Amino acid sequence: MNLEETEYTEEVRALLREAKGNWDFFPPTKIPQMEEAAREWASALEGIERPWLCWNVDEDWCRIQQRLVRSVGWTPVVGGDPRAGRPPLESGAIAVDFNARFDYPIMHFLFPIEFSHLFTQKIAFWHSDLVVRKTVMENLATMFENLPDGSAAAVDRRRGWYRRWRGQRGRFWELVACTTAGASRDQYAKGAGWWRNIWRHPNCRDVLRQRLEHRYDYDHGAGILAWHEVHGGNVVPIPHGWVEEGHCTRVGNSNYRRRSPQDERRDLGKDLSHNFDLREVCQRLGISDLL
Repeated sequence: MNLEETEYTEEVRALLREAKGNWDFFPPTKIPQMEEAAREWASALEGIERPWLCWNVDEDWCRIQQRLVRSVGWTPVVGGDPRAGRPPLESGAIAVDFNARFDYPIMHFLFPIEFSHLFTQKIAFWHSDLVVRKTVMENLATMFENLPDGSAAAVDRRRGWYRRWRGQRGRFWELVACTTAGASRDQYAKGAGWWRNIWRHPNCRDVLRQRLEHRYDYDHGAGILAWHEVHGGNVVPIPHGWVEEGHCTRVGNSNYRRRSPQDERRDLGKDLSHNFDLREVCQRLGISDLL
């Protein structure tokens, strides 16, 4: 499907939301298909102890992320938005086509992460528009290495007590994160994982649906906060200050110029390099040697 030539109907919109990882649109009848795909992903990752997912939307940014991952002894696992084409691979990286069995026109990197317990014991992941200093990378790698099974780590964006009192609880953010098989399995069993609209999760208990819908945000990562607060899941918080300076985002950026639609069709690959100079970003973070 060529999104630029396809009429943006409700049917197309629903398909794109499904591919972004949204329980409001992903039909439970596709879970067996997901399980079949995960067996193939598990085969691709066999023997890899420290996989770190790098999601290709722009090959230059993807290469820098892979080099950062390799610098701390982890293995880059490279997937990507199908619109970006075949991802580049650094030495030691492996490519996994997470979209092979689904053939979506787009795909969000949290689509496979929701089911990570089916294909790996531990996996780190991050936004495609994030690069960090080497000292930060080392701190993250150490944190993730020491993460026990049954726990997760994610950027802490919980709100202060006053905003929480008003119902704005925030979330544990996937800007950079790591999960274990035990955590992923428990989240799936309890219906509180990484995808959007956790109250639509097929395993969300009826008694919790209204509570979750009214108290937690719809977005990615809100389910991890609910897993922590409602189900007692262990989430190791990553300080936002560790990674904020390297996040090349549109949020709060008055100079950001959009090159793609600001809806489910948004193409970060078109927006990223248009708004940020990768060389300048790497120089500012002291990682120019990775270029």
